[in-house]
Amino acid sequence: MSRSKASNTPSPNELIPLAVARSPFGDEHQAQALSSDLSLPYLGIVRPKDVRHASALLFLDEDGLGVQVTGKGAPGPVRAEFVTGKMGYRREHGGGTGQLVARAVGLQKTKAGLHVVDATAGLGQDAFVLAGLGCRVSLFERNPVIHALLADGLARAALNVDCAPVVARMTLQAGSSIDWLANAQEGSHVADVVYLDPMFPHSDKSALVKKEMQVFRTIVGDDDDSEELLAAALAAARYRVAVKRPRKAPAIHGPEPGTRIEGKSSRYDIYPIRALPPR
Repeated sequence: MSRSKASNTPSPNELIPLAVARSPFGDEHQAQALSSDLSLPYLGIVRPKDVRHASALLFLDEDGLGVQVTGKGAPGPVRAEFVTGKMGYRREHGGGTGQLVARAVGLQKTKAGLHVVDATAGLGQDAFVLAGLGCRVSLFERNPVIHALLADGLARAALNVDCAPVVARMTLQAGSSIDWLANAQEGSHVADVVYLDPMFPHSDKSALVKKEMQVFRTIVGDDDDSEELLAAALAAARYRVAVKRPRKAPAIHGPEPGTRIEGKSSRYDIYPIRALPPR
């Protein structure tokens, strides 16, 4: 397939929601490949604050791939980052199996190495925590832009001596988790635990403070098929399904959760299927 700039170049007056670009330090081949694979315009080398005809960029620089809102005063890029920042700190100083996501999956109840399917992986933060606690995690992210961010973040983390053993327990899968779960043979269990964190409908009351959420709202939108995803997860999981929700949001329509674990801003709805093995 041709990867020429001309094939995806927008007209001068066209405002486009997302384009691919890079800094002088970004990899040209990777940028061209992203433009072709995602059918996005490629703008070449730009300064994001100077771009006027694209709302956001899938931007490559010396730190890797990120989504960058354009224009003056825009927040910095959103990346899948595991080595530094919040996830680096959490890796070094995290709360072990006492963390809410670990409790939701059931790590306080078993010493067995669990296979967790993270069916809505996003930027992979919860999956990274679980892998760091010894789980084998299969990640699904059906949005191709977020999938590209996650793949880039995992590739960079695999080069770090501290992160590499954790990333080795993480496998990023292609396609939709609903299709993968639904196509499991009848009666077979493809995962010990299925973990869901679907994008919930936006409430005007909840301000979009985090730049990650701003990007996700623009690129992903809401997950309108959460009921179907939950049903597929319940049919495939061996021990339980754990669903992350905003603390005051209703549960996904369907069976009632067996129990809930609440935090300050979010909660985990737990759908137990059978008891976890002690070891």
